[in-house]
Amino acid sequence: MERYSEITNKNQREIVLLKGFPCKWGKCSFCDYILDNDTAEEEMNRLNEEVLAKISGKYKVLEVINSGSCFELTQGTLERIREVIREKGIQKLFLESHWCYKNRLQEMRDFFGIPIVFKIGVETFDYAFRNEVLKKNAKFKDYTELKQYFESPCMMVGIVGQTKEMIAKDMAIVEDHFDYATINMFVNNTTQVKRDEDLVQWFVKQYSYLDKNPKIEVLYNNTDFGVGD
Repeated sequence: MERYSEITNKNQREIVLLKGFPCKWGKCSFCDYILDNDTAEEEMNRLNEEVLAKISGKYKVLEVINSGSCFELTQGTLERIREVIREKGIQKLFLESHWCYKNRLQEMRDFFGIPIVFKIGVETFDYAFRNEVLKKNAKFKDYTELKQYFESPCMMVGIVGQTKEMIAKDMAIVEDHFDYATINMFVNNTTQVKRDEDLVQWFVKQYSYLDKNPKIEVLYNNTDFGVGD
């Protein structure tokens, strides 16, 4: 499992994948990332400390992810991240959170004391597909409501049941209304949700220009950020 990497093409930054407590929601139909969660706090702190020790601060920007929300990191890990931010002169932080924590985001901003870009796993702006099929429990009405809390939606492409029209609407929203976005190609995993290969290939051809868009990062594989396995 790779837990430290550098992102050098867009929004240059260091990124770390840390261990956290079990995801508060943990019921998304397509997600098996939560298998990386743990409850052994001391062991988690030790592992996270080893990963955080690799941060150099060379880009002055850091992204911290875990298999859930930043609020599920241990207090010891959060304090160590804050120390690293100060030691290495980090000036911007990327964190990820589930919709259920939307009213607590300011807590993290106050704790770390630097600008934070909050990412959220939206997957799609289609309300029914997001909540009834993907089981996200992210029941915002539209992008305007989401944007009140989060700066960077993470979208999913290529799931059986999605349509080209649905994806086209999603891409129009992220291109027109957000300063940051991540587009993930769905890769088959241990869940029952399956990849639609034809839809993926259509997207790759139709939206190849996004590779040149400085604000949108397209991940064709789960490990394109250099972390995970």
